[in-house]
Amino acid sequence: MALMIGLAGTSLTAAEAAQLADPAVCGVILFTRNFVDGTQLRALCASIRAARSELLIAVDQEGGRVQRFKAPGFTTLPPLSTIAANWETAPSATLKALREHARTIADEVQGHALDLSFTPVLDLGLGNRAIGDRALSADPKVCARLGAVYVRALQRAGMAATIKHFPGHGSILEDTHHEVAIDARPLEVMAMRDLLPFAAGISAGARAVMMAHVRYPAVDPVAAGYSRRWISDVLNDALGFTGAVISDDIGMAAAFEAGGLDARIRDHESAGCDIVLVCDPALVQEALAAGVSRPLPKRLYRLLRGRHRQD
Repeated sequence: MALMIGLAGTSLTAAEAAQLADPAVCGVILFTRNFVDGTQLRALCASIRAARSELLIAVDQEGGRVQRFKAPGFTTLPPLSTIAANWETAPSATLKALREHARTIADEVQGHALDLSFTPVLDLGLGNRAIGDRALSADPKVCARLGAVYVRALQRAGMAATIKHFPGHGSILEDTHHEVAIDARPLEVMAMRDLLPFAAGISAGARAVMMAHVRYPAVDPVAAGYSRRWISDVLNDALGFTGAVISDDIGMAAAFEAGGLDARIRDHESAGCDIVLVCDPALVQEALAAGVSRPLPKRLYRLLRGRHRQD
């Protein structure tokens, strides 16, 4: 299990370059704090790759309120719910708009030398404070149908799709950035609702899954990203997923239940996560010092890298 880390600013510091040289680091996740314009972003990505050429570079670029990069250089895109809202009255136009949205994200992200955006959100749109209009629909079947279309469109455009937040963050209110979140429903109920979009996304070929920092005590007492039951038994065995399993940010409040930073990393690894996100630059050195991470397998580098870097 390897670390994907955050950077502090718009250019790479010597200390950050040294962190990137650590083989336990597999990549960088960028945020609005790392962006000025397209020219600056390409220069930053070039400096990251100069530190280590195989590193992955990612971003949360979904459209709507989760769009880290904007003009100049990027199209302002609507949230997926805005497009999906037209599904019943204009299905053909909705499918076309979803494919164009996916292609725009893939082209612009990879056109600026990044590998992937962590998208799409396949949580149900049931009013969760963190998810909101990021979700395609409140209807599991609609979310599954349109999510699969979006996954295929992204990957036809050459970018790995990351479906999130498994096994479903949408059916509770709590925002795991700021609070513990508990979903008491049994697996049988979730399988008929929240898991449907993820099953569809996996069938469509999604190459990565991001876990939720939500506890589902009827299935396992620990949060899903710390749970071998969710990752091995449900995601891998029941749903047949063989791609990259990625944690949500371990600096989020709901991740603290495992204890200190080293325990959070170790518990994700024990559960079966391949990549752990350390988005806060202030936590990176401590995460590396914990010494519990190891290099990402070459298979997963190949699976996630952008089309411009395919062998």
